[in-house]
Amino acid sequence: MLLRKAERRFNLETADYGRLAAFRQGLREFLRFSEEAAEHAGISAQHYQALLILRACPEGRITTINDLAQQLLIKHNSAVGLVDRLVKEGLARRKPSATDRRTVELQLTARGRTLLSKLAEMHRSELERIGPELKRLIADVLRTG
Repeated sequence: MLLRKAERRFNLETADYGRLAAFRQGLREFLRFSEEAAEHAGISAQHYQALLILRACPEGRITTINDLAQQLLIKHNSAVGLVDRLVKEGLARRKPSATDRRTVELQLTARGRTLLSKLAEMHRSELERIGPELKRLIADVLRTG
């Protein structure tokens, strides 16, 4: 029902679907690159995403397992397992909160920061390479008429 309303509202034509498909393909190609880069570095794409979230946490702020679960769009117990693996691999560590004993803070280790830095550099380079094409695809999708 919702899809029918959206289709009528925007009056999409075959070319519009083609532009949406091309945009999705461009995104998927970047995600495939990301998955392969992470695998080549010896971690999963989800590990890379978790490391990014931990590193992106501003100074003075903390990241908890709940935060990680929300940002990765996964269940809490899945985030616990993910953190267990990151800790086992020496990429992250758990630290009891100084203010709330029920809370566990997550931090990157030096090894985690080094690995993330290398992967982030690869991702930035790839985005510089494909960025103009992605911009064009976005512009095409948003084009009306």
